[in-house]
Amino acid sequence: MVFRGTITDAPDFNPSADAETLYNAMKGIGSDKEAILDLVTSRSNAQRQEIIAAYKCSFGKDLIDDLKYELTGKFERLIVSLMRTPPYHDAKEIHDAVKGAGTNEKCLIEILASRNSKQMHDMVAAYKDAYGRDMEEDIITDTSGHFKKMLIVLLQGTRDESGVVDADLVEQDAKDLYAAGEEQWGTDEAKFIMILGNRSVTHLRMVFDAYEKIAEMSIEDSIKNELSGDFERLMLAVAQCIRSVPMFFAKRLYKSMKGLGTADNTLIRIMISRSETDMLDIRECFRLQYEKSLYNMIVDDTSGDYKRTLLNLCGGDDDLAGEFFPEAAQMAYKMWELSAMTKVQPLFALLCPRRTDEDAIIDIVARRSNAQRQEIRQSFKSLLGRDLIKDLKSELSKNLERLIIGLMLTPAEFDAKMMQKAMEGAGTDEHALIEILATRSNEQIHAMNAAYRNAYKKSLEEAIQSDTSGHFCRILVSLVQGAREEGPADLERADADAQELANACNADSDDMEMKFMSILCTRSFSHLRKVFQEFVRYTNKDIEQIIKKEMSGDVKNAFYAIVRSVKNQPSYFADRLYKAMKGLGTDDRALIRIMVSRCEIDLFNIRKEFKETHDVSLHEFIQDGGVSIALCGGLWVSDYCTAV
Repeated sequence: MVFRGTITDAPDFNPSADAETLYNAMKGIGSDKEAILDLVTSRSNAQRQEIIAAYKCSFGKDLIDDLKYELTGKFERLIVSLMRTPPYHDAKEIHDAVKGAGTNEKCLIEILASRNSKQMHDMVAAYKDAYGRDMEEDIITDTSGHFKKMLIVLLQGTRDESGVVDADLVEQDAKDLYAAGEEQWGTDEAKFIMILGNRSVTHLRMVFDAYEKIAEMSIEDSIKNELSGDFERLMLAVAQCIRSVPMFFAKRLYKSMKGLGTADNTLIRIMISRSETDMLDIRECFRLQYEKSLYNMIVDDTSGDYKRTLLNLCGGDDDLAGEFFPEAAQMAYKMWELSAMTKVQPLFALLCPRRTDEDAIIDIVARRSNAQRQEIRQSFKSLLGRDLIKDLKSELSKNLERLIIGLMLTPAEFDAKMMQKAMEGAGTDEHALIEILATRSNEQIHAMNAAYRNAYKKSLEEAIQSDTSGHFCRILVSLVQGAREEGPADLERADADAQELANACNADSDDMEMKFMSILCTRSFSHLRKVFQEFVRYTNKDIEQIIKKEMSGDVKNAFYAIVRSVKNQPSYFADRLYKAMKGLGTDDRALIRIMVSRCEIDLFNIRKEFKETHDVSLHEFIQDGGVSIALCGGLWVSDYCTAV
C-alpha cells in the first residue's frame, strides 16, 4: 500500500528530548501552545507513542492527562486525539457515537464504510480494551433494521482483499443487484448488503461499471431510488468509498465546513485519521471538486491554535503552486475542462457551432505512456465521476476518435477491440486477425483473451470459430491459446522439425498445412529461426517461397505472417504500414491499429525498416499520402511517429 500522507516520521527523532520539550511547554502558569502543536504535528503517530512512554518514564506522569489539563476546547480535543493510536481513536469515536440517548449515525457510517479489514479488527480490539465492552453488541443495541445489518457486516472486516476478479461473478453480481432493485417492485436489501459488504474493491468497481450498462444508471442513483434513511446514506458511503476513498473524505470535509457553522468533530476526526494515509490525495480531490484548496477552506472556517494545527495536518496550499497535485489528476481535470467548456453557455452554443479543443486533447494523450493514460482514466472517474472514454467518444469524430480511444485503452483492451472489429458485421478482416495473433506474446494473448471476455461476454476462441472455418480457423485457434513454447532453440529438434517441414512439402495440401501448423504455431520464435535455416539446407529454398507457391488464401497469409514476424517483426509491420497507405485509399483501421499497438514497443525499429525498404521515411509517407486529412488530425500521427 502506498501511503500519501502529510505527516511522516521525523528525522533524528529523540523521544526523551521531545518529552522534555512538552513538559517544559506545560510547566508553570499557562502553556506554550505553539511549541506543543508544532512538535505534535511534526511527529508520526508511532513516534508520538514513544514520546508518551518517555514522558511517563522521565516525569512519572501521563502525558495525555497533562495535555487535557493544560489545553481547552477544540484545540485540546485535536491534540489529545493526535496522541491516541489510530485504532483507539476510531474506538473512541464509535463509543462517543453510540453512548447516551442519541446516536451519531453519520460518524458510524463514515468510519465503518471507509476502513479496511485490518483497521476494523484493530478497532474492535481497542474498543474491548478501552471500554470492556463488545463493539458489535453496542452497535446492535443502538441501531436497527437494514442499517444495523450492514454495519455489522462491515464490522466483521471480512471484505475480500485478494485482488482476484472473476469476470463471470462480476456479471452475475451486476445482474443480481439490478434484479434486487430496479427490475422489481420493492427492493431486496439483503442482496445489496451481501454484495456491497463482502466483495473486493476491485471487483465492485467492475460490478458498478457492468451495472451501469444493464440499468442505464449508476449504482449510486439506484441506491437513491431504492433505499432510504440511514441505510441509504450508509450504502451510498460504501459505494463512494469503493469508487474513491479520498473523494469520499474530500466531500465529507467540505460538508463539515460549508455554511454558517463548522462540524468540528467531523473535521478533527478526518484530519487526524487521514493525515498519515491519504491526505495528499484528499487535497487533490478537494481542489478538483470545489475549485478551492482544502488549506484555504480551513483558513476561512477556523481560527487560532486550532486552525494552525489543522493547517499543519493539511500540509500545504494547493492553490499556490499545485505541488501536491499529481500529473494524472491534473491531466484528468484538463481533459474534463476540454469537454466541459463546450457544454456551458447553451445559448452561445446554439449561435456558434461547438468545438472541442482537439489539439489540446491530442497534446495530452500523445505525450503520455499507456500506463500514465490509465492513471488519467482512473483519476477522471474517481475525481469527476465520469467515464473519460465515453466523454472522448462524444467529443471526437471519425478516425481521430478511433485513434485517441485506441491510445486510451490498455493494450489488452485495444487488441480485444480490434479482434472484435475484425469479426463484426457481414465481412471479416482476416488480415487484422492474422496480424494480431501472429505477433503477440503468450502474455499479451492471455491478457487479450481476458479483456475480450470481460468486454463481450464470450471467449475469443468461440468468436473466431463462429467467424472463420477450415485450416485457417484451426491456425487462429491454435495461436489464440497463447501456448507457444518459450526459450532458446533446440538444435537437434530444430533439425528434425526442418526435415518434417521439408517432407510435408511433398504431401497433399491438407497434410502439409496441418504439419506446418503443428510447428509454426507452437515453437518459440528463436527455435523457428533455426528451423528456417535448416529448412533451406534440406530444400534449397526459403520457407517463404514454399508458402507462397504451395498454399493459398488466408492460410497462406497466416503462415507468411508468422514467418515474417519470426524473421524480422519490425520489417513485417513496416510492410503492413506501407500496404495500408499505398494507392488511392488508406486502410485507416490498419494504420491506427499498428501505430497504437507498436508506439511503445518497436516503432523506432519499424521506422528504420520502412526507410530501408521503401526509400522514404514513415513520417514523410504519412504526410505525403494525405493521411492527415483522412485522420482529421492525423498530422499528429506523423509527429507522434517522430516523437515516439
